[in-house]
Amino acid sequence: MDTPTRKVESLDLFVNATQQFERALTWVDGIKEGIIDFLINPKRTVHVRFPVHMDDGTTRTFHGFRVLHSDVRGPGKGGIRYHPDVTEAEVSALAAFMTWKTAVVDIPYGGGKGGVICDPKNLSRRELRHITRCFVAELGDLIGPHTDIPAPDVYTNAQTMAWIYDTFDRMHPGGNNLAVVTGKPLEIGGSLGRDEATARGSWYATEQMLRRGAVPGINTLTGARVAVQGYGNAGSVAARLFHDAGAVVVAVSDSRGGTASDAGLDPRAVLEHKQNTGSVIGFPGASQITNEDVLAYDCDVLIPAALECQITTANAGNVKARLIVEDANGPTTAVADEVLAKRGVIVLPDILANAGGVVVSYFEWVQNLENQQWSLEKVQTMLNDKMCRAVDETVDRFDALQDHYSKGVNKGKPGPTLRDAALVSAITRIATVVLQRDIWP
Repeated sequence: MDTPTRKVESLDLFVNATQQFERALTWVDGIKEGIIDFLINPKRTVHVRFPVHMDDGTTRTFHGFRVLHSDVRGPGKGGIRYHPDVTEAEVSALAAFMTWKTAVVDIPYGGGKGGVICDPKNLSRRELRHITRCFVAELGDLIGPHTDIPAPDVYTNAQTMAWIYDTFDRMHPGGNNLAVVTGKPLEIGGSLGRDEATARGSWYATEQMLRRGAVPGINTLTGARVAVQGYGNAGSVAARLFHDAGAVVVAVSDSRGGTASDAGLDPRAVLEHKQNTGSVIGFPGASQITNEDVLAYDCDVLIPAALECQITTANAGNVKARLIVEDANGPTTAVADEVLAKRGVIVLPDILANAGGVVVSYFEWVQNLENQQWSLEKVQTMLNDKMCRAVDETVDRFDALQDHYSKGVNKGKPGPTLRDAALVSAITRIATVVLQRDIWP
């Protein structure tokens, strides 16, 4: 029988994405090998290099890339990150996650992702503006409202998206170019609700999971103990929403460390403390803990909302939560997934849990194409509907896989997980479209 220790654990995000994909394929019948290869590997990877005049009078050359993983179901969709350590492998994995994510929530996109190797913390606003404009100019028609649509990601924001839109619009005058990018400021076509969509979507999904009885022992968030690793936008908003729904937030952390209180933390007060001091550390009346401590904290629901590959075989055995809600992309390695499954820990996978962001990006895109602006109530109602439908489909698929497993399918291998179920839905949906469109020419 396969065991987690027989599979070599990797902290490479693309390796983990591939391992998750290959595991899910064991539950899918009838897909030809050539189609499988087409589904897992990026369709296109573009590297660009461009010079920028710096504020100190020097000139630096920057390296950027954009990966289009799939456009089978629609234009590519995915963020652009600015980070000194961003790599092609990382971006390729994130683009693949976007392909599965958009298919799981059934919106007409494929997956894309981009990055520029730079350190925004040491760059001025002017330098960031020039980097953005040069990057977009180099990409040219490889991005567009109907080809590949960027969005904010690590160290990029609404202002960055405004620069992208303005640059593209100047390169393509005379048309409605608002839909070239999402996550824009409200004043130039951004959508209400986009700023907290990732966390709100994960909250909607969690509530629906509990209503479906998919987490033994937890039927409601009322009184549930919640720990959040990563107190950025997604993590802090998730803490507030779960708290307002009746949960008790007992531990949170950021890149510098964590803070905890079994009596419960006020997420709004913690956020204000972080804004004033730069960290959640030192929050009055709470204990100081480490990031690692948060992952192993005594809680019912754990929300990893920081970086990839945080839950590994080194700490998966210490996780005390009964439910993990992956607000981050790829926070759990493929091997750690199997450790958690054997221990009965339910994982609401990233391609479902944090899909709220791309769903509301899709809403923004539709509003731009139709020259409309929807109310916040409409956006949130439609987001709730999308997330609940995706959860229902995933839970139903999981139940079906469990039934097949009990009848001997994949005998001798680990049983199915919710991640397997979500990926099977995504793979099936995409493969069906590939076959319906047929191979060109």
